[in-house]
Amino acid sequence: MTTTITGLRTRLLTVPLRRSWGAEAPENHVIVTDVELSDGGTGHGFAWTPTIGPHAVKALLDHDIAPFATGRPAEPEAVWDGLWLRLHEAGGGGLTTIAMAGLDLALWDAAARRAGTSVAGLLGQRRDSVEVYGSGVNLHYPLADLVAQARRWVAAGHEAVKIKVGKPSIAEDIERVAAVRDVIGPDRRLMIDANQRWDLPTTVRALARLEQFNLHWLEEPIRADDLWAYRQLRKHSPVPIALGENVHTIYRFRDFIEAAAVDVIQPNIVRVGGITPFRRIVELARTHHIAVAPHLLPELSGQLALTLADAVAVEDVEDASFDQLGILAGPSPVTIGHGRLTGTGAPGLGFDFAETFAETTTNL
Repeated sequence: MTTTITGLRTRLLTVPLRRSWGAEAPENHVIVTDVELSDGGTGHGFAWTPTIGPHAVKALLDHDIAPFATGRPAEPEAVWDGLWLRLHEAGGGGLTTIAMAGLDLALWDAAARRAGTSVAGLLGQRRDSVEVYGSGVNLHYPLADLVAQARRWVAAGHEAVKIKVGKPSIAEDIERVAAVRDVIGPDRRLMIDANQRWDLPTTVRALARLEQFNLHWLEEPIRADDLWAYRQLRKHSPVPIALGENVHTIYRFRDFIEAAAVDVIQPNIVRVGGITPFRRIVELARTHHIAVAPHLLPELSGQLALTLADAVAVEDVEDASFDQLGILAGPSPVTIGHGRLTGTGAPGLGFDFAETFAETTTNL
């Protein structure tokens, strides 16, 4: 007998960050999803947004996604394809795909639990661990705090780190990048992320002065949807170009890849719509020999990274994991130490979200 979806429940958790990401992002929003199946099984997932639209995401799940999914076979890929066609009128990506991830993750969780394994085990785990690089939303940090963070990354065993750039003065960016390079030494990989703060001429001028620090990549310097500018930039950039956290569909990733506008793609598993489209995007990149570096959410992206054909490094923003934010009722499904991430083998995705949580903060 075919197992069908009988219900989808959601709840919104808004949690203050232990280390603020700045005035524009003091908290994260997690929309917890629980899917119920006709065989009595359940699946647990989530959607996520650090700033914009958590109530809109929840409304899409409650009023559009749940009615569409109810009664359908609990097959993640078939449900995803049908749902994307249904919701496309509301937009092909963005809030639409963020909401879709809530159902997709819950269905993959349910499928793995039904099979008596983890999602990594269900998909085919290829390695025991993956690299984790240290990351921080730290543009607002005073220089001394940024240096202290870099020292913590070195002490934690990270072989690669990433910092924010985009200060009003390029001279200040140079000072900060130089200070971090001095702390981490010449051999660790150093990435910088401008978070769309520059235009093309500014990026070219900045790179002329920053390339001396042996950068592993420059991330998202220009508006994420400006394909023309990225194509021009990559033609002349002495530093590899990374982007993708604000690219939401396989079609848009295809556009950037086929335009030779990117060296490293960074899909966020939730923003692209879940595990189903993430795996398709990764395969697209692999067939075009483009590197992949999943964006944020290490407890999720790390589990998927264990299953990929090519080894990838997973981003871990300091003190921002679900476990560190205190929103898990049980243990984390991954462990991170000495610059590596391993899965615990917990059933499904291994997320058990708390009903309530204690707010915690950390001084810089």
